[in-house]
Amino acid sequence: MTSPRIAITMGDPAGVGPEIIVKALGDPAVRETTHAVVIGDLAWLREVAGMLGSDVEFTAVEHPDEADFDGAAVPVVDLANVTPEVAFGQLSAAAGDAAYRYIARAVDLAVDGSVDAICTAPLNKQALHLAGHIYPGHTELLADLTGTEEVSMMLSARSLRVIHVTTHLGLIDAIDRIEPGLVTRTIERAHRTLVDAGVEKPRIAVCAINPHGGENGLFGYAEEELKIAPGIDKAREQGIDAQGPVPADTAFFRAVRGDFDIVVAMYHDQGHCPVKVLGIDAGVNITVGLPVVRTSVDHGTAFDIAGTGIADGAGMTEALRQAVLLARVR
Repeated sequence: MTSPRIAITMGDPAGVGPEIIVKALGDPAVRETTHAVVIGDLAWLREVAGMLGSDVEFTAVEHPDEADFDGAAVPVVDLANVTPEVAFGQLSAAAGDAAYRYIARAVDLAVDGSVDAICTAPLNKQALHLAGHIYPGHTELLADLTGTEEVSMMLSARSLRVIHVTTHLGLIDAIDRIEPGLVTRTIERAHRTLVDAGVEKPRIAVCAINPHGGENGLFGYAEEELKIAPGIDKAREQGIDAQGPVPADTAFFRAVRGDFDIVVAMYHDQGHCPVKVLGIDAGVNITVGLPVVRTSVDHGTAFDIAGTGIADGAGMTEALRQAVLLARVR
């Protein structure tokens, strides 16, 4: 079976992205199963590999079609845009703009079929904003670049999968945004993604917003009855096994125990905290609903350790593995 082509974006060059890419590509298993092409800066990648004492080699290509994926060197679509302003661990507009350019090029390559999936190293939202690219994060940026009106963020870590109804919003704004149609569409995306991944009949837990699921109106303002339950009912009418609203303080425990295949979280921290407790370095972020496959590590740029050589590449290795699996399905 031919290995899928995966475009790896280098992320913010001042963060740990280049380091975890070098470490992941140093794993023989990754190289055997993945035709990886990095969208980034060739000189910067070589500098990081030298810093790490890695034997991973890189070579420049104009386009993935030119790449020799069976060769010793990893092909790099070299945008050559790491300027002297960029330094490890330092916030800068130059680094934010570089990260944006990597993503934009990768999207172009994925949309035209030159690569089969995108796997992203972390960017820094503040650096992105300093460069004039005003997005809350990767998810919204990818949706805009692909012309997709609505997507969902899905996290996968060990024995737990989570998909979010809302993501990068303050809590009050998130609760205001939740409505039955959005809940239904999120459940549908969860169901479709798991079916595509080989889960024949996904069991889906849908979280409540309030403690104890609202306790029959004791807590909150009937959000469960007005915003969530009708969305679940609509999904169930389609034959989807969606249960809830389930109190969030038990939903994730039950999913890890094996009662559910995925949990629908209502807001960012409700879904992120349980996943990160299981292992922040091994979590994978998957954008569901895009016309292209996209996976990512589930951690940030880690400016505090960037350039020190201690970043863990396990998350990038797992993100690449998931990208390969999803690309083969797609």
